[in-house]
Amino acid sequence: MRKIIIICGLFFVFVTTNAQTKVLDPVEYVNPLMGTQSVHSLSNGNTYPAIARPWGMNFWTPQTGKMGDGWIYTYTAEKIRGFKQTHQPSPWMNDYGQFSIMPVTGKLVFKEEERASWFSHKSETVKPYYYSVYLADYDVTTELTTTERAAHFQFTFPENEQSSIVIDAFDKGSYVKIIPSENKIIGYTTRNSGGVPANFKNYFVLVFDKSFSSNYTWKDTVLEKDKLESLANHAGAVVSFKTKKGEKINVRVASSFISIEQAELNLKTELGNASFEKTVAESKEEWNKVLGKVQVEGGSDEQFKTFYSCLYRTACFPQKHYEIDAAGKIMHYSPYNGKVLPGYMYAGTGFWDTFRALYPLLNLVYPSINKEMQEGLINDYKEGGFLPEWSSPGFRNVMVGNNSASVVSDAYVKGLRDYDINTLYEALLHGANNEGPMDAVGRKGAAYYNTLGYVPYDVKINENAARTLEYAYDDFAIWKLAKALNRPKKEINLFEKRMMNYKNVFNPSFQLMSGRNKDGSFPADFNPFKWGDAFTEGNSWHYSWSVFHDVQGLVDLMGGEKAFTTKLDAVFSMPPVFDESYYGSVIHEIREMQIMNMGQYAHGNQPIQHMIYLYNYAGQPWKTQYWSREVMNRLYKPTADGYCGDEDNGQTSAWYVFSAMGFYPVCPATEEYVLGAPLFKKVTLQLENGKEVIINAPGNSEDNKYVQELKWNNSTYTKNYINHFDLLKGTVLDFDMNNTPNNQRGTSSSSYPYSYSTSK
Repeated sequence: MRKIIIICGLFFVFVTTNAQTKVLDPVEYVNPLMGTQSVHSLSNGNTYPAIARPWGMNFWTPQTGKMGDGWIYTYTAEKIRGFKQTHQPSPWMNDYGQFSIMPVTGKLVFKEEERASWFSHKSETVKPYYYSVYLADYDVTTELTTTERAAHFQFTFPENEQSSIVIDAFDKGSYVKIIPSENKIIGYTTRNSGGVPANFKNYFVLVFDKSFSSNYTWKDTVLEKDKLESLANHAGAVVSFKTKKGEKINVRVASSFISIEQAELNLKTELGNASFEKTVAESKEEWNKVLGKVQVEGGSDEQFKTFYSCLYRTACFPQKHYEIDAAGKIMHYSPYNGKVLPGYMYAGTGFWDTFRALYPLLNLVYPSINKEMQEGLINDYKEGGFLPEWSSPGFRNVMVGNNSASVVSDAYVKGLRDYDINTLYEALLHGANNEGPMDAVGRKGAAYYNTLGYVPYDVKINENAARTLEYAYDDFAIWKLAKALNRPKKEINLFEKRMMNYKNVFNPSFQLMSGRNKDGSFPADFNPFKWGDAFTEGNSWHYSWSVFHDVQGLVDLMGGEKAFTTKLDAVFSMPPVFDESYYGSVIHEIREMQIMNMGQYAHGNQPIQHMIYLYNYAGQPWKTQYWSREVMNRLYKPTADGYCGDEDNGQTSAWYVFSAMGFYPVCPATEEYVLGAPLFKKVTLQLENGKEVIINAPGNSEDNKYVQELKWNNSTYTKNYINHFDLLKGTVLDFDMNNTPNNQRGTSSSSYPYSYSTSK
């Protein structure tokens, strides 16, 4: 049967018959509320519903949390305080460039606690391209749609002598000005959570399609009638109207990090006089174009929803931080030096998370977008002196590693060209050999690492073993790029040597990674279940697998394939015990591991997410097939509690997207993807070069999760990996699926994926 949904006079049709269904309208399967049922102590995603365009500069979201609360929208909340423009990548990073709009009726209220209205999810429609909710306390329906830098609101009011719209520019320094003759409000907000220069402002303009019957501004808590301008710690405005029952008031709004004039230009060029319905349709079309690059067939309705909800999240961050001026030139406000400069810029991602799968997904499915991002990284370096490891929008002092090396190298190794790769390589050299202006920029402990071969445990540098492991992999990524660029042999050899530093924190007494003292000894009180300390948001059982580039070397350290796979098995069979003493309390990442009933496997955080695929390096690929399916089935749902930890800017979603296609980028900066098993009966990947990758698995089912045979263009294929450039030629992969493992396929070392130790 066909199900028909009508929104704003537009008809959306999608099929809901059976597991053979082909998705016709992928955006209709997206649930932007997936992951929103989260709290500080337990993350089920820590997401908010982003009403936006793919990678758009501005997102909009209903705001249930208090001003300044990183938990903007939580599913269990009962009231909406406003509709907020946001750039927040994570509640832990909080927000910048934020202000809100809220309709009220009757008594004029403007403070966020007083204006908040009850709402219900039963009267809420949430799509990436459209949002609607009934505000019960005011008998007002709010509708919202967006472009990249603008938004269009449509408020349906009851009959009322005083219907009002509140504009809240937030505290920490803001400005508003009402211009009644133009039905316009302009202003700026400065509220941020760091990562910006002193002159940071987000300028905004709102244009209404109805004249104001009265005007108010406020300073902090004082409302002033007929005062048209306010500059204060906390400024805002209220405009009122006399409305008839069912009367719609349209508000067009845009913003700019550059100027009021640029905000007005953004409004004119992106919205103009387009109707609300036209903008909804255009946004829906753009989302379908992006999501439609990966077409899935032969799955359950729940699987379709989970897949496209995850793919939607991969197309959110980082956000475009650039604008187009009156001459059509690409410009950006720099969060590094406060200047307005030409060129691309993106912001809002942590490479510690996203280097693993999000950026490899961009390189495969959306390379033209990542080319812009690479050009933006060049500007980051020129303006900030280092590449960011976490940008929101500029440098943020959080997480470890120097994983910009992976993001830069993977793009080039996977074939991206026509940008200044030599400047980016210079940036990698600079970051690899220097500490930055803060701990999370450059390499904390670089001098120790470059001389001893590891960051010591006893020199007051936190998370030292994690830093060592990540720096070693990052050195591999630099080595790969150095070879591709024909850099001097001495330079290439240096990074080839450093990439093996992972061996220096392998503790032979435990056959696991651990901290190591400056004198070469290992701490006597090492506890492999201790979170933090020598590791980052994990323990030794999570981080010991972080040798992406030389799994064979890790196999050898652990005593061979049998010992290696036994240790992999133990991750799932051990109880979820933990030592939280480093943190002083049970952090949410620990709790998320504990309650998932998968032993020590902590999929809710990034360090271990690739570990399932390592069975392919030791002759037991069927265990990868089993556990990848278990994780997809058990830890992902298209519901408000649908993730098993922080979603993290597309990374945890990209894991699902790759795994559902049947392969995963264990080692970015190589050309390989490691095989698992596809989730759907058919996946069609539309590449930007016009070619198609078709992944067939007609025998797939809940029980048939094991690969009996794989054919590549009708020829039997025995490897445990596939090559990026072979995929780019266009190909058909035929998986023969069965309910019992094939213990013969992929068991010889000739089938194993890339490891440095076996590549020479």
